[in-house]
Amino acid sequence: MTFLLTFIIKSSIFIDMKDIKVYSSQFNYQYGKSIHFPYSIASLFAYAKQNEEIEKRFQFETTFIFRNKLDEYVDRVENPDILLCSCYVWNWEITNALAKRVKEKYPNCMVIYGGPNVPLRYEGNVPTGWTENSSNNFFEDYPWVDMMVHQEGEYTIKQIFEKYIEDKDYSKINGLETRDFKTPPQARVMNLDELPSAYLTDMVWDLVEPVEGVEYIAAWETNRGCPFQCTFCDWGSATKTKVRKWEMDRLFEEIEWFADNKIPYVDVCDANFGIFVDRDMELAKKLKSEKEEKGYPGRIRPAWAKISSDKIVPLAKELLDADLLRAVTLAVQSLDPDTLNIIKRKNIKFDKFGELVKKFRNEKIENYTEIIMGLPGETLQSYKHGLEQLMELFPRPVVYVYNCGVFVNAPMNDPHYIKKYDIQSIRSPIYLWHSSIHNRGTHQEWEDIVVGTNTFDLDELKQMYLYGWVTQAFHSMGILEYISKFYNQTYNLKYMKFYETFVKYCQINGDGIFGKEYKTLVDYMNNGYAGGGWDHYDEELASILWPIEEATWLRCVRDSKVLTDEIINFMNFFEKENNFSTKKRVLKDLINFQVYLLMSMDRKEQVKRHFSIWDWKRYFANDLNKIEDLKMYKNEYYYENKIQEDDVEQWCFQAAWVGRSQGNYKCHPEFLYSSSETLIEDKNIILDNIKEMTKNMGISSGV
Repeated sequence: MTFLLTFIIKSSIFIDMKDIKVYSSQFNYQYGKSIHFPYSIASLFAYAKQNEEIEKRFQFETTFIFRNKLDEYVDRVENPDILLCSCYVWNWEITNALAKRVKEKYPNCMVIYGGPNVPLRYEGNVPTGWTENSSNNFFEDYPWVDMMVHQEGEYTIKQIFEKYIEDKDYSKINGLETRDFKTPPQARVMNLDELPSAYLTDMVWDLVEPVEGVEYIAAWETNRGCPFQCTFCDWGSATKTKVRKWEMDRLFEEIEWFADNKIPYVDVCDANFGIFVDRDMELAKKLKSEKEEKGYPGRIRPAWAKISSDKIVPLAKELLDADLLRAVTLAVQSLDPDTLNIIKRKNIKFDKFGELVKKFRNEKIENYTEIIMGLPGETLQSYKHGLEQLMELFPRPVVYVYNCGVFVNAPMNDPHYIKKYDIQSIRSPIYLWHSSIHNRGTHQEWEDIVVGTNTFDLDELKQMYLYGWVTQAFHSMGILEYISKFYNQTYNLKYMKFYETFVKYCQINGDGIFGKEYKTLVDYMNNGYAGGGWDHYDEELASILWPIEEATWLRCVRDSKVLTDEIINFMNFFEKENNFSTKKRVLKDLINFQVYLLMSMDRKEQVKRHFSIWDWKRYFANDLNKIEDLKMYKNEYYYENKIQEDDVEQWCFQAAWVGRSQGNYKCHPEFLYSSSETLIEDKNIILDNIKEMTKNMGISSGV
């Protein structure tokens, strides 16, 4: 009894000594049932608590992260001393709503903003249009904010807390801005090992609340800094800086923590994962070892090195072997030399890029590339030429196309850069593809996107968007990929010419599935560039916001018979429009083969089988270019169906969300299994097979 009483007294004294109450926020969106740990806040607090006085006196309350709980969070705040807000483009408005309400309720609470969305400079229209009738002074426009912390925050936040205890004179702390003064930049943390781990200290768990059905995503740094200086990028305001690394023992322990805590997804925050090949290989081996032994972490998502080489192939294979990785990014952003020079981007030479893509395919490593649409220096012609170059690669990577965002602290947002390239941008509701439609809260977040420069106007940008959509939905995702390739390698027809005819078909034939999708795209695009945002929700697909190209693809592959009929209609139009006279039976066999290669919602058999009259596998895999090289076979192809899911939402997730970068939505011809027999000598069998196939297609065989 005496021991218990003593414990209670000591505990009470300990609690009472924590007289400084700190609240914090790092709001995020949910993706399915997952949401990110408040890693940034946890890292700051873990470092600050090394000071014994801070550890003794500061009470760090649960971090606010769920967007649908704003009112609950405001009610939860009681007698706060400090509110620390981690600000990103995806939480700026809700963070302001929280801070404003807390400040109104508790005027003496010190509100501190930090994070990538805190502007290093503020000139009213830089950032563009953040507030109406701006005063050109951040603290007048946002009077509830007392301090801004610029760039890396560990040193600055710790010093602020120390001064809060002492004399509250913050004027000599670097990296700080108030309404009265702005201090010089804070020194970067050169020895990262002096920073305690937000994971190994369990600080992330201390700051989150258990919520049934919610899983937490871990953000993970193995280094900081980026040697490149791409003008569109703001990697924690650490671009063009020396890369600093954590020591390996600490990283190995964090990997073990991810496994022991059953973390389903790890976002690797390094700007160039794989840039230190040997070191990163050791990390990959450790991740693989933990995954094989404990089943976790589930997956990782690295941002791969900007200039990749075949040295990362073994690294990628190590991760793929343990099902830790979906695919490897080989980002180019643009293929136009003038544009690359303007944005200070260095890519590997395109022939080397093609060789790397081929090497990855040979190793059965899926890869994808990214294009930014609307970069200064780009023209409609150069943009379409870049898409053509990617299409001409065989094998080719999966292609993702994005709007050009203007981040508040990126070089592209510099007033002189804006003026030099006549960059015009609009405020647009933020586009967070694949985020859940649930628990979003009521505060709309915004981003700035480019709508014009001195090399293109809005109408030309819309044409870029249109052909980016066509490239992604119909070529990269495979609906017309091998049909267009047939014309390219057989008749030397440019891919862009093929798809220009496709667009014309969609404009004329509005009642077919292609025409309906085209109209949906045009309405969506016009609304987006008018400032209406880019959210696209289809209740028949899944309860998330889809990229328009993925939604297009999903609707097209609902019924393979309907899709086949639509492609037949398009190809009849295409042949007439371009004065081709491909044999009907060849073309119809090709269409059937093309649709067979796609995963479709109406075919869920374990092994997909297809009888083909011509040897399309040989023709495409060997890149043959003469119609005479197309041999006739009694040929059955088969492959294991990549998506065998009855639930529509799960089917969509596996095919287009999770499966897009992995290529789960289609099979490549070179990976088909076949059992074939040359039939040129046996005309009767050939004719019988043609009749059988065309009968099944509901058309005349012509023989």
